[in-house]
Amino acid sequence: MAEIINMPRLSDTMEEGTVATWLKKVGDKISEGDILAEIETDKATMEFESFYEGTLLYIGIQEGETTKVDELLAIIGEEGEDISGLLNGGGNASKEAAAPEAKAEASAKTETTEASPAKEEAPAKAELPEGVIVVTMPRLSDTMEEGTVATWLKKEGDKVSEGDILAEIETDKATMEFESFQSGTLLYIGLQEGESAKVDSLLAIIGPAGTDVSGVADNFYASAAPVKKEEAPKQEAPKSAAKVEAPKQEAPKAATKPVATTSTNGRLFVSPLAKKIAEEKGINLSQVQGSGENGRIVKTDIENFVPAAAGASVGKFVPAGQEDFEDVTNSQMRKAIAKALTNSKFTAPHYYLSVEFDMENAIAFRTQFNSIPDTKISYNDIVVKACALALKQHPQVNSQWFADKMRLNNHVHIGVAVAVPDGLVVPVVKFANEQSLPQIGAAVRDLAGKAKNKKLTPAEMEGSTFTVSNLGMFGIDTFTSIINQPNSAILSVGNIVEKPVVKNGQIVVGNTMKLSLACDHRTVDGATGAQFLQTLKGYIENPVTMLV
Repeated sequence: MAEIINMPRLSDTMEEGTVATWLKKVGDKISEGDILAEIETDKATMEFESFYEGTLLYIGIQEGETTKVDELLAIIGEEGEDISGLLNGGGNASKEAAAPEAKAEASAKTETTEASPAKEEAPAKAELPEGVIVVTMPRLSDTMEEGTVATWLKKEGDKVSEGDILAEIETDKATMEFESFQSGTLLYIGLQEGESAKVDSLLAIIGPAGTDVSGVADNFYASAAPVKKEEAPKQEAPKSAAKVEAPKQEAPKAATKPVATTSTNGRLFVSPLAKKIAEEKGINLSQVQGSGENGRIVKTDIENFVPAAAGASVGKFVPAGQEDFEDVTNSQMRKAIAKALTNSKFTAPHYYLSVEFDMENAIAFRTQFNSIPDTKISYNDIVVKACALALKQHPQVNSQWFADKMRLNNHVHIGVAVAVPDGLVVPVVKFANEQSLPQIGAAVRDLAGKAKNKKLTPAEMEGSTFTVSNLGMFGIDTFTSIINQPNSAILSVGNIVEKPVVKNGQIVVGNTMKLSLACDHRTVDGATGAQFLQTLKGYIENPVTMLV
């Protein structure tokens, strides 16, 4: 059965998108995960992948054309399948875009057939009470497939204005604020805090106060078939409202500094999800400083909580001879990391090149550079800058692999792996070869800080052409990494070690650093990777050459 692909919402503020490039054409075979097109949003140009398999039967928006979110973008189905009925229900935008597909347009007047679950929302909208809007789970990152409601900032019955923050949504990359694009009253909440659902599942309903929307919710469940299909959320709505009522009354103070988490009557303000995680981890909530509204304790506060100076942390006490374990629900980020790295490891033929560089000149260079007032660079900044310059000379290492082509990037965007409580994120230093060492240092510190506070935007994590992973600060001498696709390579950076080395036939004390380059053999041959490392060696062992 044919599946309708609509223009996705690839950022929280995106209202329309432009097709920058189609990477597939009508008639091409499509596999789940294939990149269909590059979509230009209000923030960045992002790759849009298919969640379906089949044949690309129809393209509704041509390259350079713009359309609203949820308008017809393409149709995927079985080869030779009749899609005339779907085109008839595709709206004006899709019909106008059908000009290049004259044959399809000629048959676009037949009666509408039943479309995919996502498309059936169109007839449902026609039956909505006047002024009622169905809000669905947004796609807040290019790889997001489902989201978790971390916190509701509005409750049923609240007035909502366009631009108000409805909820905090946990995606596979970060926890992001989701704002309303409509005004009215929040009539229905479809997902409670801590619950997850697929993108485009029912999230909430907004409309005129007093409107009965129970039928709308039921019909949406029946047609859209999201993760849950039950009446419980409606019945529990009053309880949910009661839980968030106190902190919600102080919503205008959301931007103020965190204050004490206990009210005058001794009550703790804590989100249900944070409370659940605290119970699982055995954390005393009275010891946690909240960062939410009016000092409300949220999920991030629990994840980042460090017990007050109690010495070295110890594991949970378990009596001798007794088995014990904890089941921790995988976060959206952890699931995304697992999927991406598994896909990379089993699709890209990895090989590794290991080298050891002399760091004597780099140590002296950094010491002299940091003697300049208000200047501070790290060894990692030197490595990032050196990689950026070397990549300009070896575009093959700065490439990306696609099913039908290899892209040689003439710009250098370097991803810097950063560990966070939920896993790993890779913020991107854009045009790293054009930036000075202090600029790179400032950018990396800013991005790393945002990563740890879950404040990174999707635009700050997209577009890398090469990745650097540094575990040297943890005392790791050497390691290998999994390629961050669609990059062709990733550099693993170890610790600087003081050890005996041979110089001019004499054994002397030296400082060396081991690096390992993981390459995708589809794009980077062994000799190409070796030549890149030789160029990198010249910059790192003689960093003054990076200033020339």
